[in-house]
Amino acid sequence: MLSTSFASPSVSSAGSPPAPPPAVTAAQMAEVDRLAVDRFGVDLLQMMELAGSHLAEVVRLELGGDLRGRTVVVAVGPGNNGGGGLAAARHLANRGARVHAVLARPAARLAEAGRHQLATLLGMGADCCVMTYDLRDDDLAAMLGAADAVVDAVLGYSLRGAPRDEVARLLGFVNGSGRPVVSLDVPSGVDPDTGQAPGLAVAAAATLTLALPKTGLLTAAGRAAAGKLYLGDLGLPAALYARLGIEPGMPFAAGPLVRLEALDV
Repeated sequence: MLSTSFASPSVSSAGSPPAPPPAVTAAQMAEVDRLAVDRFGVDLLQMMELAGSHLAEVVRLELGGDLRGRTVVVAVGPGNNGGGGLAAARHLANRGARVHAVLARPAARLAEAGRHQLATLLGMGADCCVMTYDLRDDDLAAMLGAADAVVDAVLGYSLRGAPRDEVARLLGFVNGSGRPVVSLDVPSGVDPDTGQAPGLAVAAAATLTLALPKTGLLTAAGRAAAGKLYLGDLGLPAALYARLGIEPGMPFAAGPLVRLEALDV
């Protein structure tokens, strides 16, 4: 069994680290998200904005602290995980990176929040986005292989079964790129509850999970797929967790982005 401990992602903090946060299942996290929107007025775009900003910061840390002149390819899925990736693409561009986004589905098939993020990204003048079906295999391989890092924002915690079709194709090229991959919430294709992969799954160098770690990321298989594990704050109130009988502690006392380290117990 694995548990977690804290480390600062960039600088050491004074005092004792906070107690590790509890892990949650996909069903619990879905209920957290529902309550955030329905009962506490923390809307999806608000959470997506924070996720995108934190994800860009993890990429910056993984690339040595400076994004200027670095090329990042963002692999975008059709759901809210993809929307978080598109938000991250904007933050990456604002921090100096050259950004390309590859969409696994046509823009019209993105979730509503994802379409909003795409429109904002294009509205800032970013020349960034292409659909996988517009790229031949060698073109897709060349784009990903030329990147300094690849962001995996294809599949989130709502994974059901093995990836298929263009999603599977894109994930295959992400894995074959030979570039460091930073995944959003869970590595695409990894079951968030068990850490196992029912089919093709991303092998990440680092993963940013959101609000609370997912149970599968704390298993041996999940940690092997996730690489370095970061936790990002979505600004959710303790009263929300109390409704679900979850005691989150204060994982973000030292800042909105923390590193989780595995301990064998």
